[in-house]
Amino acid sequence: MRTDTTTTRTTTAAGTTAGIAAVRNLGILAHVDAGKTTVTERILYLTGATHKRGEVHTGTTVTDFDPQERDRGITIFAAAVSCAWAGHRINLIDTPGHVDFADEVERCLRVLDGAVAVFDAVAGVEPQSESVWRQAERHGVPRIAFVNKLDRPGADLDAAVASIRERLHPRPLAVHLPIGAEDAFTGVVDLVHHRALIWDDEGTLAEGPVPADLADHTAARRQALEEAVAELDPRALEEYCTHGSLSPATLAAALRDLTRSGEAVVVLGGSAYRNRGIEPLLDAAVAYLPSPLDTPPAPSASPAPSAPPAPSAPPAGRDGQCGADPQQPLTALAFKVSAAPTGRLTYLRLYSGTLRKGDTVLDAATGRPERIARILRVMAGRHTEIDHALAGDIVAVIGPKTVRVGATLCDPDHPVLLEAPVSAEPVVTVAVEARRAADTDKLTAALARLTEEDPSLRLATDPDTGQRTLSGLGELHLEVAVEKIRREAGVEAVVGAPQVALREALVEGVSNFTYRHAKQDGGAGQFAHLVLDLVPAVDGFTFTSAVTGAQVPREYVQAVEAGCRDALTEGPLGGHPVTGLTVTLTDGATHPKDSSELAFRTAARLGLREALRVSRLHLLEPLAQVTVTVPEDAFGAVLGDLAARRATVQTTTTGHTGHGGNGGHGGTAQVEALVPLAELFGYASRLRSRTQGRGTFTTRPAGYAPAPTPVG
Repeated sequence: MRTDTTTTRTTTAAGTTAGIAAVRNLGILAHVDAGKTTVTERILYLTGATHKRGEVHTGTTVTDFDPQERDRGITIFAAAVSCAWAGHRINLIDTPGHVDFADEVERCLRVLDGAVAVFDAVAGVEPQSESVWRQAERHGVPRIAFVNKLDRPGADLDAAVASIRERLHPRPLAVHLPIGAEDAFTGVVDLVHHRALIWDDEGTLAEGPVPADLADHTAARRQALEEAVAELDPRALEEYCTHGSLSPATLAAALRDLTRSGEAVVVLGGSAYRNRGIEPLLDAAVAYLPSPLDTPPAPSASPAPSAPPAPSAPPAGRDGQCGADPQQPLTALAFKVSAAPTGRLTYLRLYSGTLRKGDTVLDAATGRPERIARILRVMAGRHTEIDHALAGDIVAVIGPKTVRVGATLCDPDHPVLLEAPVSAEPVVTVAVEARRAADTDKLTAALARLTEEDPSLRLATDPDTGQRTLSGLGELHLEVAVEKIRREAGVEAVVGAPQVALREALVEGVSNFTYRHAKQDGGAGQFAHLVLDLVPAVDGFTFTSAVTGAQVPREYVQAVEAGCRDALTEGPLGGHPVTGLTVTLTDGATHPKDSSELAFRTAARLGLREALRVSRLHLLEPLAQVTVTVPEDAFGAVLGDLAARRATVQTTTTGHTGHGGNGGHGGTAQVEALVPLAELFGYASRLRSRTQGRGTFTTRPAGYAPAPTPVG
């Protein structure tokens, strides 16, 4: 009996492992209007997950299901969908492309194993394409590239590949050769398997031999691909040196290894709108991108603070890891929360263990138990209930009531805390209040739900005026948030003029600043004596201690650092956060009875604020990197308008095609500039009026710079 049981368990485990190996957790990344939502829709249709092709321009897409997304024609909220292809289950997340929603992309990349980066065949690498690429790079997410819109006038696969090489600096390996150009684009030559893939007007794929007129070009491209791969892969190099060529199997294996290591990126081409190129894209995603078993284990930050590990569990320290094993204790990360009034959905990525309906799990950060009432397979706005989910899966659950984005849900007997995604700091703030006093409570509840869903939104109350303020990553980010309140909560909100998030930076500090804190009001008193040096730094805040002997005990030094950080939340110029300084504790004194950590923390907070008042500081304002594309006849007017907005022009290009000026079809010009964020409020309307609606611009954060006084 023991042998039979062991055999059964081994067989079950092997089957489970094979199932996890057939999972792909992928994201679709791109600049606005590169076509990533259309790519997602074609994938869903082709895999049978939907029975009708959704279109962005008609508002019928599956992933852009929110009314605001359909009204604006852009992706605002990351949407998860699930489909099947060639025996694999693909969990796909369509991410936003606008810079104001980059934090949503960041949270998704934290839980993804691979990504498809979509590029416009005319524009090549655009600013937000570069931003999301760098985000994926920071998370170590392997990528393949899909050059979309090869049917458009001016489309050029080679120019797009060149822009990937020049701006993103990977080794792009194009495995497709277009058949036909622009309107005559009908298919691609698959260089790996040496075949032609041709689609008819209905999107039906036919496979055949390489056209005779492309035979020589195909042979040259195939040889160049083999040589590039052989340079990077030792096994491919050995076969290439022995036989002078690579077999399709060896070439595919090398491409898989190079993709997963990040040494190269496979580039494919097609036209999603015309249903051309999606099948080979799916094949490439399955063949080259990793499964949960191929990805490094998720790092654990620490054990859960409120529940020590069980004696049988290995201690989980900062170097602890959670592998994709369904037999291990449960570990899952909440990366998205949908806190709608009708119900609360928590989206999870399972890193280890098995989650079943009815399970009780632990929120490791808070120590609160949470019950899993339902587990859902997600299809954007629709859901299918399932009984359980395994390690490596992405699902939504109903039941947890207080779980926030970034929370770790784990086995109560084996608590562990995963590293949570870090939210970006807000740069724009508006005052928000209900138009009718009777709606004040409803507005408060709606704002609380918003900040649960989106940690990059920050809610605060002005201590002087009592006014509620909402801070976010951009003007559009806040517009969407306020509109969401109006539509979902039925509250008409009055929004004040946007204000940027300023900083105060130290220009000239002080030395030997002495502060003495003594308080005696009956009972134990408070005493702390500090001597501080303040010097400017490039950025941020650094605390050091130069105290020798026992003038200030170590635990009090830690309290001094905490008090200094408290003081930096409000600077003397206008109550803005303070940055760019180093504080050194050089001396101090204690009282045998009245000194405590509280006394030293209080002394540091009050003392540093006094020291900042006698130092010299200046205001910093946030900058944006702006790329403006306009008709050439409006170029001068646009440059003049940017100059009036205190812009620093970096580059200008005329006859621009989107590939850094390589080639051109004339008629357009592009300017890149650094512009204070405060000057960009309302710029979209201004640009439209100056260019008769033909001008476009994109932005991304570009740090801080000294601001004039006062700042508008």
